[in-house]
Amino acid sequence: MVKIDKIELPDFPLLLAPMEDVSDPPFRAVCKDKGADLMYTEFISSEGLIRDAIKSRKKLDIFEYERPVGIQIFGGDEESLSMAAKIVEVTNPDLLDINFGCPVKKVALKGAGAGVLKNLDLMVRLTSAVVKSTSLPVTVKTRLGWDESTKNIEEVAERLQDVGIKALAIHGRTRTQMYKGQADWELIGKVKNNPRITIPIFGNGDIDSAEKAVAYKNRYGVDGIMIGRAAIGYPWIFNEIKHFYKTGEHLPAPTIEDRIAVCKKHLQLSYEWKGPKVGIFEMRRHYTNYLKGMPGIKDYRYKLVTLGSLEEINEVLDEIAIKYKDYQFEKTAIELIDYHEKCPIN
Repeated sequence: MVKIDKIELPDFPLLLAPMEDVSDPPFRAVCKDKGADLMYTEFISSEGLIRDAIKSRKKLDIFEYERPVGIQIFGGDEESLSMAAKIVEVTNPDLLDINFGCPVKKVALKGAGAGVLKNLDLMVRLTSAVVKSTSLPVTVKTRLGWDESTKNIEEVAERLQDVGIKALAIHGRTRTQMYKGQADWELIGKVKNNPRITIPIFGNGDIDSAEKAVAYKNRYGVDGIMIGRAAIGYPWIFNEIKHFYKTGEHLPAPTIEDRIAVCKKHLQLSYEWKGPKVGIFEMRRHYTNYLKGMPGIKDYRYKLVTLGSLEEINEVLDEIAIKYKDYQFEKTAIELIDYHEKCPIN
């Protein structure tokens, strides 16, 4: 068992990464169904919460079936983060996470997200301010450092643990790498195996298969793994990893009926939570991922992203299920998809 403060998670827990414009309640619901043990909201601006911005407030929506679930906030000002922490606490999540990892310019160059990696003393002060402002367990998501010459994650882990965080998730890239190149898990392993570190350490970056997840668990000793891009359109990856970890065997790949059923549930939840117009529009980004790799799917995909009613979209999905009922999927997890400008996985 892995514990974050009083939150009990299974041995080798699998976490769904906080992803901007992706990790909303509908997406979290299908990932929870398929084995995610701990999930986070999209990251929320501390300044937006204080201003009572509608979009920021909407991101605070959490549901009982999601638990345990964390709300993630970001910002570069102690007072704003403290106030945001108090607002978050009222919504009663299981934990509060601070984003020190988002690398996109509009966040990092304003001194928030991965921008805080340039000033470790500031990172410590911001974290301490949040810990002191809430009774919720506080966790942090960050990167290895700002660039190749400043990979200070070992010092970061020690100092943040000292001011009271209860777990640390590490994306194995620097800010300047964005999402390019391979994630460096060696440094993540060093943090986990540092005798001073007693909090859970979760690794993140490039996990796209059950084999890789288990191999990295065994090689680097992390307490759990956080999955982001590989779960987009493929929430089955969580149960596939769990099954392989326990048995050494692979689950059968989801059939077209499985894929369509989950896609339709995702669509329905999006429709209900966001409303007909926005729910249908924002679901369009997901169809390509659910149907990835299927031959001759282009025309159907075009229909899905142009139709405006729930009934019409479901009819097209039913057509796809019938046409491809005998199609054999060769891959388990989808290829990692880059969404550099959206900062989906920080």
